[in-house]
Amino acid sequence: MVMKSILIVDDEVDIASSIQYVLKQEGFSTMLAHDGLKAMELIDNQRPDLIILDLMMPGIDGYEVCRRVRSQDKKTPILMLTARTSEVDTVVGLELGANDYIAKPVRLRELVARVKAHLREAGSEPKANNRSIHYGTLNIDLDSRTVKVGNEVIDLTYKEFELLATMARQPNRVFTRDQLFSQVWGSNFLGESRTVDVHIRYLREKLEEDPSHPKHILTVRGVGYRLIWE
Repeated sequence: MVMKSILIVDDEVDIASSIQYVLKQEGFSTMLAHDGLKAMELIDNQRPDLIILDLMMPGIDGYEVCRRVRSQDKKTPILMLTARTSEVDTVVGLELGANDYIAKPVRLRELVARVKAHLREAGSEPKANNRSIHYGTLNIDLDSRTVKVGNEVIDLTYKEFELLATMARQPNRVFTRDQLFSQVWGSNFLGESRTVDVHIRYLREKLEEDPSHPKHILTVRGVGYRLIWE
């Protein structure tokens, strides 16, 4: 098995070293950067499999590093590490392309679990072609616009189908309401992003065994939603 490489970017040396230690104990290869310029150098030259990125750094901050990475690389998971946990800060990071965010002080066991989850998803993305998406028991045929869970056909409206397909193309990614609204309804549609909440509820009623305790279409409080289907 090829060892996965993780870049840790944080100007707080003690925090970065603690994260590096626990990830090495889990069998990962690690790299450290304490500023944005060094981070970009390592990203360009070493191509890490996952990036843990502190938000607040002198010089080039985490927002700018994330923006630069996403301008050329849409797939490498980025976990935003931040002491700023307001909804606005979180949404900005996610809209720039971060996959997840982790609040400081860092809970190392949670961090390791999230790292493993994102690497697992990056390595086992749903099989997709121009016609279909297959993700676990979920099957989405883009041409016929049909959805199956196992052998059961699920009847979805046009917008429900578009919403599900959008999330299924990037499983485990956190989407903000505004991102989903823009992609499914279009930027010129006269409406509001809370429309997304209504359609998420409809999807849960059709796809979840217990819509009040969903296992697949998960809410990220104050931010939006993510799709997990194992």
